Amino acid sequence: MEKLVSHQLVDYLVRRDVKNVFGLCGHTVIAMLDALKDSELNFVSVRHEQLAAHAADGYARVTNKASVVLCHLGPGLTNAMTGVANASLDSVPMVVIAGDVPSFYYGKHPHQEVNMHCDGSQYDLYKPIVKRAWRIDKPELFPEILDKAFRLAESGRPGPVLISVPMDMFSRSIDTVHFERTFHDSSFTAKPTLSKETATEIAKMLIEAERPLIHAGGQLIYTHASKALTELVEFLDIPVTRTLMGQGAIPDNHPLHVGMTGFWGLDYVNKTSSEADVILGVGTRFAEADSSSWYKGVTFNIPGSKLIQIDLEPEEIGRNYPVTIGAVADPKLALEAILEAAKEIKPEGIDRPALRAEIAKNKEAFRASNVEISNDNRFPMTPQRILKDVREVFPEDGIIATDVGWNKNGMGQQFEITIPGTILHPGGLATMGFGPAAILGAKLAAPDKKVITLVGDGGFGTNPSVIATAVEQNIPVVWVVMNNGAFGTIAGLTASHYEHSFGTIFKRKDGSSYNPEWSVVAQGYGIKSKKITSADEFKTVLKEALDSNEPYLIDVPMENIPVPTDGIWNINDIYTPKDNVVEGKLMYGEAYKSKHVSTK
Repeated sequence: MEKLVSHQLVDYLVRRDVKNVFGLCGHTVIAMLDALKDSELNFVSVRHEQLAAHAADGYARVTNKASVVLCHLGPGLTNAMTGVANASLDSVPMVVIAGDVPSFYYGKHPHQEVNMHCDGSQYDLYKPIVKRAWRIDKPELFPEILDKAFRLAESGRPGPVLISVPMDMFSRSIDTVHFERTFHDSSFTAKPTLSKETATEIAKMLIEAERPLIHAGGQLIYTHASKALTELVEFLDIPVTRTLMGQGAIPDNHPLHVGMTGFWGLDYVNKTSSEADVILGVGTRFAEADSSSWYKGVTFNIPGSKLIQIDLEPEEIGRNYPVTIGAVADPKLALEAILEAAKEIKPEGIDRPALRAEIAKNKEAFRASNVEISNDNRFPMTPQRILKDVREVFPEDGIIATDVGWNKNGMGQQFEITIPGTILHPGGLATMGFGPAAILGAKLAAPDKKVITLVGDGGFGTNPSVIATAVEQNIPVVWVVMNNGAFGTIAGLTASHYEHSFGTIFKRKDGSSYNPEWSVVAQGYGIKSKKITSADEFKTVLKEALDSNEPYLIDVPMENIPVPTDGIWNINDIYTPKDNVVEGKLMYGEAYKSKHVSTK
């Protein structure tokens, strides 16, 4: 029996248990819209393709399954690119299905074709940011490519893939026999674990170390490794540091959790990781912000410390630091194997009460140093007060998407997350505008959870049309706009090095401050909103917004206070070089001295 490819594609997505397709219309995909119209799938229509990618990103992070984006060719594909790249750098599985020019018009300048260097090659645009890019040249190949695409997106280090579909292929009729293979192809792919010998070797190194450390990355969230991590660290009493993306891998209030490392890490956290003699790095790429620009002795002291690195992606092993042991494995399975080996080697486990007391003392010292500003009643509000009030009102199992600035870096540093998967950060690409759209997908994936974003006014201003989608789809999320009238982080960075804020503060030509009234804009979209007028008002309004069970925007005037940091970032040394820094590297040991050396 013959059937249109577009309708067979929709049937395929339904069989894969896809619930939502995120996208925007265009003439190349209207055949797909026709097939979607009466299907079981929910088409989440947005007003800009970047929003579709971010919403799909949020959906995939909550479901741990590949989400689906549908977009038009040319500007549709380029608009979506930033959101897809954000998903790629944060290892989020996604299948992008993009309409393309008719296959018989390649190179003839059909409407919106991108062909400056090669005909029929729009999929080349995505090659640097996806795991694989396919073009459908024969409709009969579609089923095989679909199976490959979903498997690749969800396997190894997860990430987006692209299928570019010439518009005429959607409208071809082919025999349903070609899709029969998809009924037999399992969607499950077993992940690798450690051999018993390797697990035993790693366990032995951790047991014999004087100052062992486990450094947890974002892959632990995706692979549901939190239980395995917690059991291992408690059995051997090993301290845990984490990356920004690893937040929630172990509860932030766990007695063996030290904190986030790197530029936004605190002195004690970086000191703990730099003084470890054996480090087990699991599911992390040791990226720049988490590693203080790789300056030796600041966050990590490798070599010096022996590094064991476990990752799903072979290319990440030893990328930034030499390893003593490198292993390609699923973090959950690997940690379970190491724990099993550790119990055989040392059945009684290890008890380090002094270590736990030291961690508790340092955490309490930081909390105490933050109490005054977190309770400060001044207005505009301090970001610390906003975070405190949110934590007191927002349910522990609710989902928060951050964006860029205080809401990401400050949250990673001092906002306690106790349940894995309840904080969604844009880490790798750090894209402004991620949070406001990601919560749409997150709420669709977890309709029974409260879902909010904390976002700067700069980030929210990139594309406020997220509100329209929330209204159309009846998605009850809350946007908390932390409004400091600036691109705050960059304003602080510019001021610290150049003593001005040119290009970073929102103002008119005459120098007067300017910002849209976001609460009024929100009302124009037809949702409830409120602009906060005092610090004491915020918590009450947030509770009202959460209880309303409908889209709600809160505009919160906020003071532009820099995120406290004890770490080192090469950017600072580039702009204001220190005496012992040359070409981004420390000339001497004792890297912390560089923070106290007079600038040139």
